[in-house]
Amino acid sequence: MIRTIIIDDEERGRRTLKTQISKYCPELEIVGEANGVQSGLEIIRHEKPDAVFLDIQMQDGTGFDLLEQIPHVNFAIIFATAYDQYAIQAFKFSATDYLLKPIDPDQLIKAVDKLQSELNSHNLSKKLEALFSNKNNFEKIALPTFDGIILVKIKEIIRCQSESNYTTLFLPKGDKIVVTKTLKDFDEMLTPLGFFRIHQSHLINMSFVNKYIKGDGGSVKMEDGTVLEVARRRKDTFLDLLLKN
Repeated sequence: MIRTIIIDDEERGRRTLKTQISKYCPELEIVGEANGVQSGLEIIRHEKPDAVFLDIQMQDGTGFDLLEQIPHVNFAIIFATAYDQYAIQAFKFSATDYLLKPIDPDQLIKAVDKLQSELNSHNLSKKLEALFSNKNNFEKIALPTFDGIILVKIKEIIRCQSESNYTTLFLPKGDKIVVTKTLKDFDEMLTPLGFFRIHQSHLINMSFVNKYIKGDGGSVKMEDGTVLEVARRRKDTFLDLLLKN
């Protein structure tokens, strides 16, 4: 059994999550719950859980405030929150997972599956390092690769290329990282941060655009010398964005 704690300042939210866990995730054992930062700290120290379902905004602080007061976080974290969708993207790759209220049972089951895999690995410390680095500004992402987790600064990502159910990230000096996530995941996360999806297979960092070449949809030359096709239906939006930079 996975010893689990729920921290949420809304009693209704805690009750609903407990009911869903009991129904869909019998591998979790709820060993305690709390309604805020201070009470959460107390029960974590007392119960020493394997996992914590953590709300973000609470009456006496935030989930981040709680985590910062724990010298060695040695449990997995799943955010369960009504916090806005954009903010969630900032730590989507850093926490074990997140659940947006009202919680969908299928998403809960998937999150717990990831949780079990996480607890069987030794990657918690690296993921939490990325989580804290992203607290005030989204500077890094923790990339799940075949060999483990790699922390990468977003400003160093030149482009992302779709490879079926995987994505290849291209970095300076010719470095490449193959990640076990789809390009759609990166599109949702990075588009608000200066990236643009010029083609079904290509998401680029606008900061690395060197030249636009005219054509039906045209093409773009990146600073690493790569020339990529721009989809015709994305051309106008791309050019508008390029001229604003």
